[in-house]
Amino acid sequence: MSLLSVRNLVIDYAETRALDGADLDVAPGEKVGLVGESGSGKSTLGSAVGRLLPRTARRTGGEVLVAGEPVFDLPPAGLRRLRRRQLGFVFQDPIGSLDPTMRVGAQLRLVLGRGADVSMHLERVRLDDPRVARAYPHQLSGGMAQRVAVAMAMATSPELLVADEPTAALDSQVREEVLNVVFSLAADAGTSLLWLSHDLPAVARRCDRIAVMYGGRVVEHGPAREVLGKPAHPYTAALAGSAPAAAAHGARLEPVPGRPPVLTGPSPGCAFAPRCALAVDRCHHERPGPVRVRHQDVLCHRAGEVTA
Repeated sequence: MSLLSVRNLVIDYAETRALDGADLDVAPGEKVGLVGESGSGKSTLGSAVGRLLPRTARRTGGEVLVAGEPVFDLPPAGLRRLRRRQLGFVFQDPIGSLDPTMRVGAQLRLVLGRGADVSMHLERVRLDDPRVARAYPHQLSGGMAQRVAVAMAMATSPELLVADEPTAALDSQVREEVLNVVFSLAADAGTSLLWLSHDLPAVARRCDRIAVMYGGRVVEHGPAREVLGKPAHPYTAALAGSAPAAAAHGARLEPVPGRPPVLTGPSPGCAFAPRCALAVDRCHHERPGPVRVRHQDVLCHRAGEVTA
């Protein structure tokens, strides 16, 4: 049984469709990387897991189940219980995710309860300076603030941690340190991890599976090495080919041509068709269903014809 199950989820913001029938599963203890260009729907999907979407968002179809609980159908008390016991979140902006009016130690005690050993939880994220607990968020560096956010998210050992580009605002050295903390804490607690990222090589190194999003749908998912090493969807191949960190020295990068779509309703065909070199007439007019290629599940009429 999946810990997280997203089925045909449709989310609209006013006239814009952010998720157009997204499907995703995360098993207990699994580490899944969710990748794709900006505007692909990653953050909307991540927020939907905990029903943390803004008020302008409307769910017009599909469902999200966490540990068998229907997230969008829970009453307020049930939703609070689910977030407290099963879910943890780490967001892009570490300073913005913390309360600027409260000291770090006080914020941790709100999560852990009065009398909790705050210093122990800070030491777990490699913040062993006692001054950190007495500091306000603005007195911390970005890397320190993000470690505090990780400590708060993992304080209750949630079953699922959703990390939405948690290192995007950090420099490269601090980025690796924070990721090491996130993944080691998750491994120690047996916590499943859904990591939203643009860093394809890092996702390939750290995750069990990769899910690739485009146009509000997961267009390919499977084992990390298979998805990036032998992609079966043209978009995955184009995305992998445009990643600077994955390119060989002296290799010429090929950017993905065109721009991601801005949907106003369900895509009539494959949303990637206008940018795809393999597209044929049916790609523009017939919505692709899932097919199995090697170890990957792919939404593409020409899946398997891709050469990476």
